[in-house]
Amino acid sequence: MSIGFLFIWMIVLLLALSSAFGLAWAIKNGQFRDFQTGADSIFDADEPIGRATDFFPEHRGEPS
Repeated sequence: MSIGFLFIWMIVLLLALSSAFGLAWAIKNGQFRDFQTGADSIFDADEPIGRATDFFPEHRGEPS
């Protein structure tokens, strides 16, 4: 029974360490610097920002 608990805690520790490492890497490489540019990059120059221009065939008009 104690081997099972040890295994579970080792998995939890591994996940926590990998999460901390991933967060530190993202901060170091500037992944959190500019959220707006990444959010705007999915729009074309002709498509207005914040307004949906593509819809499913049965739904025409503004989404509710």
